[in-house]
Amino acid sequence: MATFQMSPHTYAVPMALFRKNRRNLCAALRGQSAVEQGTYVLLQGGSYVSFNDTDTSYNFRQESFFQYLFGVKEPRCFGVLNVDSGDSILFVPRHLEEYATWMGRLLTLEEFKAMYEVENVRYVDELPKFFENAYPKLILTLSGVNSDSGLRSEPASFDGIEKYVVNCDLLHPIISECRVIKTPEEIEVLRYVAKVSSDAHIKVMQFMAPGRSEFEGESVFLHHSYSVGGCRHTSYTCICGSGINSAILHYGHAAAPNDKVVKNGDMCLFDMGANYCGYAADITCSFPANGKFTPDQKFIYNAVLDARNAVLNEAREGVCWVDMHRLASRVMLQRLKEGGMLKGDVDEMLAAGLAGMFQPHGLGHLIGLDVHDVGGYLPDQPPRPNEPWLSKLRFARILKAGMYVTVEPGCYFIEWLMDKVLEDPDLNKFIVKDVYERFRCFGGVRIEDDVLITKTGNENFAIVPRTVEEIEKCMIQRNS
Repeated sequence: MATFQMSPHTYAVPMALFRKNRRNLCAALRGQSAVEQGTYVLLQGGSYVSFNDTDTSYNFRQESFFQYLFGVKEPRCFGVLNVDSGDSILFVPRHLEEYATWMGRLLTLEEFKAMYEVENVRYVDELPKFFENAYPKLILTLSGVNSDSGLRSEPASFDGIEKYVVNCDLLHPIISECRVIKTPEEIEVLRYVAKVSSDAHIKVMQFMAPGRSEFEGESVFLHHSYSVGGCRHTSYTCICGSGINSAILHYGHAAAPNDKVVKNGDMCLFDMGANYCGYAADITCSFPANGKFTPDQKFIYNAVLDARNAVLNEAREGVCWVDMHRLASRVMLQRLKEGGMLKGDVDEMLAAGLAGMFQPHGLGHLIGLDVHDVGGYLPDQPPRPNEPWLSKLRFARILKAGMYVTVEPGCYFIEWLMDKVLEDPDLNKFIVKDVYERFRCFGGVRIEDDVLITKTGNENFAIVPRTVEEIEKCMIQRNS
């Protein structure tokens, strides 16, 4: 059995995982009235991306749809599926002998076939001849808009494709829906990368202390994920915010590269996820820099934790994700009211959109081969909600068993939003101003878990300390 494995000590991903994905897609396509016998799927893998105009490239990562079907490490490949039979043909670049000097021994076609467990392997320059002999009635290529990025995938092509009947639109929603429901084999890879990421987060929590820089925590995470877990990639840029930076939702970008020195009294919000064989983790831990929660830190943290717990108690097949966002928001506002920051009726707060001023993002998102995975707003699924405080949800679907989602409620004190709340009579009537102002430089708290939906509930793959007591006990161990 062929596998992807970084070392004998890391998880062995069976190539059968990708074979099953191919067969599931072909079965889904055969159920479509527009798909007749003699239909083929044509996909193009990713290519190296040069660093601006230099001869250096970014570290290659395979295009996600191609990874889903083939699990191929190499760039510049094509893949073809015979929808009728489910058979697959991998097309690899034909390299000159000199390639071996710089990149290693040239593999034979038979070696590629064995390595990826496909039915056949040919060279990319043979694509036109292949289709001449196949006489396809229809070629399906991939083109569709990603509802998270707004970017459109470019369909595969080859010289002479214009001679055939080609549909660029049918494939995208079908393969995206296939990716939404994880197979048992995919679930085990996701479980592995979440465990690696969880252990790395614990290492970071035990390392961080006042006087250390945010990027040092990032480096601890990266080192553990790679050296222990074999995860060469992360699923996104690490977010390592402390103090007021913990209220910047996508902190850690090029202009703010996790470069603040952590201070005593800071709350840390570290959002990091490793990536293994293309599959993503996305976990956030919030903790006090000195290892001991202040009363104010405990107040906000427990409000978020209670919101998270409420969702994990309810999320299962058949539940509406929008209702889960509403539930988390209601619980958090209620806790803020009980702690003296808010006053008035919680349902009225929700109707006024106050929750969106504390948590200006959705409750969570689909996750898999992309950290914000495909399948959110497909044509036959519920549209994005119109209410401003719900409009940032990355999907609005009814949950199904096999979905893998993040649950990530948060509470942030973002200065311009705080000013907006205080200026708006429809919102400031709920605010106890002196308490609210006390948190102006607090930052934020987010608790993010990676959760598999089941028919009767859910399973949380993020195995990290979550209660105040668990976090403090974990962080004490750094000095033991």
